[in-house]
Amino acid sequence: MKVLVIGSGGREHALVWKLRQSPRVSKIYCAPGNGGIAEEAECVAADVKSLDSLTTVANQIQPDLTVVGPELPLMLGVVDEFTRRGWRTFGPTRAAAQLETSKGFAKEFLQRHRIPTAHYAICNSLDEVRSALHHFHPPVVVKADGLAAGKGVVIAKSKEEAATVAGEMLSGKMLGEAGTRVVLEEFLTGDELSFLVVSDGERIAPLVAAQDHKRVGDGDTGPNTGGMGAYTTPAIIDDQMRDWLVTHVARPVVAGMKAEGAEYKGVLYCGLMMTARGPMVLEFNCRFGDPETQPILMRMESDLVEAIEASIDGRTSDGDFKWSTDSAVCVVMASGGYPGSYEAGKKIIGLEEAAKMDGVKVFHAGTSRRDGSFYTSGGRVLGVTARAAELPQAVQGAYRAITTIGFEGAHYRKDIAARALKR
Repeated sequence: MKVLVIGSGGREHALVWKLRQSPRVSKIYCAPGNGGIAEEAECVAADVKSLDSLTTVANQIQPDLTVVGPELPLMLGVVDEFTRRGWRTFGPTRAAAQLETSKGFAKEFLQRHRIPTAHYAICNSLDEVRSALHHFHPPVVVKADGLAAGKGVVIAKSKEEAATVAGEMLSGKMLGEAGTRVVLEEFLTGDELSFLVVSDGERIAPLVAAQDHKRVGDGDTGPNTGGMGAYTTPAIIDDQMRDWLVTHVARPVVAGMKAEGAEYKGVLYCGLMMTARGPMVLEFNCRFGDPETQPILMRMESDLVEAIEASIDGRTSDGDFKWSTDSAVCVVMASGGYPGSYEAGKKIIGLEEAAKMDGVKVFHAGTSRRDGSFYTSGGRVLGVTARAAELPQAVQGAYRAITTIGFEGAHYRKDIAARALKR
């Protein structure tokens, strides 16, 4: 079968890598892909911000299966359009993807269906923000309602700072249209957890849980990013907690969306805070996470194509996935200045050495290739990922591989999975 993957990041490289392993896949395309993906798939020029562009590409390829990586095409309705044209496509419809594309919608949905989440207020003006702040104790989380590539969340240390940040978002100066409505939220403490499931609109199959590291600096300091690294290990949650999350979060979401007329098919990413009061939903993503997908797929031992087709055909079951008992960790190497402004075009060295290491796979996120060499082309450049029998060895493997790789201005966190190692 011919498979088309939409997207250009580390998540898409991991999807291409895993989908290629299926004996049913004869040809794989990626639109638009990146330098590293081009070594494992045929990259096709496309604009993921344009439904017309993606439709043109699919019309040329006539894929047997399309897997949507990033959130923006979901918001544009790529699944609706491709399905209408008879192309089998994995992902939620535009209506179902509102769980990610509007934080306000998600918060109101959680409240309607009594799924645990933080206290919140939705504000359309600065006056509404100032009024709502009377009901919060600092720090206050300020979130842009729309898509902001993982950068639309600010933790304000005071009410004054919260009002200032909200004002910048509402004005459109900070994040454009994404911030013209904001959500204020109580600050929750605990460990974050990424819990992903695949749904066919009614049934679900959980993936192994992971933990992302969103702040740019060691010790969870500095601004939020799209994710600086992630790990997954069998010990991250026990079977009892996994079953609780399925029963009290994932299933109610899928059932609630169906009841509201927006059947949810595809990957549902539940971003959770494991608080003293119990797990609380921070956010939803309506697709595979990045960088969580990289270590999760390193542990997957079953055929991803089979699970995806089960979701499309309405026959998802708990046995769709088989997992290694190993641990895996991904450390993101980023461009100097990220998540702020950065320069592209820096030559990357040492990838060949890293590729020779046991249990290591380097997933490309923001790279291009010319004249036989790789160059940086994005904020997050590489996801250096390693798998080993135990978490300490996986962490060591990833950081050992990083020591062989270099590009001007490269930076990365030195403490991915550090809290888990202490425990």
